[in-house]
Amino acid sequence: MHKFNFEKSLQRLEEITQKLESQDFSLDDSLKLFEEGVKLTRVCEKSLSDAEKKMEILKSVNIEDYNEEELADEHIKKKNETDLKEKKNDKNKRKVSQNTENSENKETFLF
Repeated sequence: MHKFNFEKSLQRLEEITQKLESQDFSLDDSLKLFEEGVKLTRVCEKSLSDAEKKMEILKSVNIEDYNEEELADEHIKKKNETDLKEKKNDKNKRKVSQNTENSENKETFLF
């Protein structure tokens, strides 16, 4: 497995965009290129998000007291875990809300 390289991924995204805009491809080939582009976009967005979080952390601490790489990586990990928990909580709240609405709708039909 190769290590992610942001610059190479961004370059590949540009190539895909140019190909899709300038050449005729079969539907299947176009979908394959599009799918590759979507995957690369998501990985690049994640990488940028992690870099932004790391920059925020490094700006907020006295870097003389810490190994900034370890501190930033640990904080990003914790931030990502928190974000995931929040997403799960939101999803559960929506399910409860939908179940409540469905129950209310069923009761309405019973009368």
